[in-house]
Amino acid sequence: MNENRREFIRKTGLGVLAGIGVASGIIPGSSFEKVSASPAHGDEATGVRLGMVIDTRKCRDGCTRCIDVCHEVHNVPDFKGTKDEIKWIWKDPYENVFPGESLQFLSEETKEGDFIALCNHCDNPPCVRACPTKATFKRNWDGIVTMDYHRCIGCRFCMAACPYGARSFNWRDPRPAIKKIDQAYPTRERGVVEKCNFCSERLSQNMKPACVAECPEGALTFGDLNDPHSEVRELLKNNHTLQRKSELGTRPSVFYII
Repeated sequence: MNENRREFIRKTGLGVLAGIGVASGIIPGSSFEKVSASPAHGDEATGVRLGMVIDTRKCRDGCTRCIDVCHEVHNVPDFKGTKDEIKWIWKDPYENVFPGESLQFLSEETKEGDFIALCNHCDNPPCVRACPTKATFKRNWDGIVTMDYHRCIGCRFCMAACPYGARSFNWRDPRPAIKKIDQAYPTRERGVVEKCNFCSERLSQNMKPACVAECPEGALTFGDLNDPHSEVRELLKNNHTLQRKSELGTRPSVFYII
């Protein structure tokens, strides 16, 4: 094998590895990790990073009020089953929400309990890099990872790139599966991906996210992670917390007190 052929194979192999890294977002320290998401328009970054702290100690077994209100105000369809399921916020067992955490000597209550899961609005979101049309983008002014449904072409690259299973695809027209359409938020179409948007439409009216406002136990706290005096930062300072799959370098903006 001559030198030119060896060099060609070497470069091809590196290109494949780089492509895998872009899709998964797990090459720490690489140039891909430093890519910043482009906003939908030219607003300058404000230094605000909105995030959430979930105190699972306060979350009541069997309570689904945060899920119900989120799906109600955002016109999330109920297709009755997991095949075509659309979910913005949901509950899963501990081992599904935190697959990298040890189960050794964990209390039965924690092992058997269900934990809230939603889009993590990552500070380094792989879904944004994977989207070819910029239908998924990270907002410069508050760090929310959101979507432009009109730009979505249904390629589902963002779903493949998201390591949290936080995105759903409308295989069917969602409108017939919505009990009562809330006119304050747009419905989607067949062939479009959707997910939690941290209630950006409510934030624009100086309102809390619906799940935070509805939680009867005060288990959900929302605020600016970059503000050292915010309530979320106080909780992070005074409690040990977990992030979902933090080892991937996505820097989730949702933290859990276990």
